[in-house]
Amino acid sequence: MKKAYKEEVDAQVAEFFYTSAIPFNVIRNPTFAKMCEMIGKYGVGYKPPSYHDIREKLLKQVVKKIDANLEEYKEERKRTGCTIMSDGWTDRKRRSICNFLVNSPKGTIFLSSLDTSDISKTADKVFKMLDDVVEFVGEENVVQVVTDNVANFKAAGELLMQKREKLYWTPCAAHCIDMIFEDFEKNLKVHELTIKKGRKITTYIYGRSMLISLLKKFTKGRGLIRPCVTRFATAYLTLACLHELKASLLTMFSSEEWKTSKFGTSQEGRKVENVVLDSRFWNNVSTCLKVAAPLMVVLRLVDSDVKPAMGFIYEEMDSAKEKIRSNFNNIKKSYEEVWKIIDARWNNQLHRPLHAAAYFLNPHFHYEPNFRSDDGREVKEGLYFCMRRLIPDMAERRKINLQIVEFHNARELFGMEDAKECRKQLNPGEWWDMFGDGTPELKRFAIRILSLTCSSSGCERNWSSFEMVHTKGRNLLHKKKMNDLVYVMYNSKLKSRQIRKTIALPFDDIESDDEWIVEEAYDVVEIEQVEGENDGENVHLDGNNEDAQYSSEEELDEDDDADDDDDAIIRGLED
Repeated sequence: MKKAYKEEVDAQVAEFFYTSAIPFNVIRNPTFAKMCEMIGKYGVGYKPPSYHDIREKLLKQVVKKIDANLEEYKEERKRTGCTIMSDGWTDRKRRSICNFLVNSPKGTIFLSSLDTSDISKTADKVFKMLDDVVEFVGEENVVQVVTDNVANFKAAGELLMQKREKLYWTPCAAHCIDMIFEDFEKNLKVHELTIKKGRKITTYIYGRSMLISLLKKFTKGRGLIRPCVTRFATAYLTLACLHELKASLLTMFSSEEWKTSKFGTSQEGRKVENVVLDSRFWNNVSTCLKVAAPLMVVLRLVDSDVKPAMGFIYEEMDSAKEKIRSNFNNIKKSYEEVWKIIDARWNNQLHRPLHAAAYFLNPHFHYEPNFRSDDGREVKEGLYFCMRRLIPDMAERRKINLQIVEFHNARELFGMEDAKECRKQLNPGEWWDMFGDGTPELKRFAIRILSLTCSSSGCERNWSSFEMVHTKGRNLLHKKKMNDLVYVMYNSKLKSRQIRKTIALPFDDIESDDEWIVEEAYDVVEIEQVEGENDGENVHLDGNNEDAQYSSEEELDEDDDADDDDDAIIRGLED
């Protein structure tokens, strides 16, 4: 009997999906399967809830259920501290939405979504919003507030630190690294020129459906656009994808199918062909990636939910600079301008005492021979600045000062073989939880710092979720109800999100940057002018072309010899 009804029931489920414009992947939602199971248990005669019930009574019930599920996260905040994350977002109706989330080692919780379209974004207004969230979460639980580094949020963060003297405001690390990528493109001629040429290739191909089909034939189905969590990182990841598919692109633009097509015989098509077949372009792609790949590792770190990043960013930023120097064979003139750009953002915008303190307290680095405890006093100054701000009680700080000696010299529990074995196996906060019992005050201080995130990209990764709720059909819903819908949608996925944690960059569900797909009318002309200025020259990192001395043939030979080294650098983007 059941088999006889199966096709009929499936057809009705499909019709419901089609007529309600429900995305097909909803069928994979575990709650959908649970719903079907519950209806089956009820049996014949089940009537669905009324319109009023599903938007009022049942929504309130689910909110209460989520509240209960989040109690363990709220309890964790008391022990580990937490980060309040805030980020702005604009929906399809051009409304400004400000999202507030709370991060702790167990996961990131959505708090509220506020429509700020009618609120002036002055520092005072932003400060009031942030201050209200801190009050709601509990000042005693908040170690830092992370936002973008735009002027009004920066000013609001400073006002918040003046009022709330036991927490920090820090700029979003992912946003700051994105600004470094932007600075590369603006200030280094080779990056500006190469990204424009790369964009020229992708926009030309993706603006023509026949070329997309031809591309996939030669690349075995792979595309050229590599979306990322930030706009300017997308540019460099797409350059990396072009590099990976270099052989396929060279074959495609040398093939009879291309040459005999209407595109291969057009003036614009030949310009794109010349770019792809120009060995100088591929040399410059490699140059750009030698700079970008190490920083992409840092971006992956601060954007990941796998482990709290605060204990690692200080060392990773320094390692990225060293890797860049190594990529250019320690030739100072090749990396000097790159370092200046990185240092300007790090010193003037991103670096905070929390980063240095977390580096000092991280057992992953503290016992290494190259640990920089006296590196220009910066590390220890950061440690003691944090202690004075986060621990105002002088008596407790005295105890911690004595306990730091025990930690530094690996005495008692810190010196046990198990503690030594786990220095790099456990997350830093977990290590302190396991082996810090002999120094309880230092243990609490260390856990609260090492449990912190470094960015607010958790907000950005969930814009698509907010967009699903903030739809045209729900524009008339009361703000409280809209907030409840997002609250339920986001927080009900916390458990499954923990299971699926991965260090890979979240390429799925991120919109590609349109400027890598949609052509701009002036693009070809502008780049052609730049090409004319640099014809016969090899573009250098500092933008000076005076020393160029290689012909195209010599550059091609150089490029072939360097391919293996370049491939190793590109693989760093994937690892």
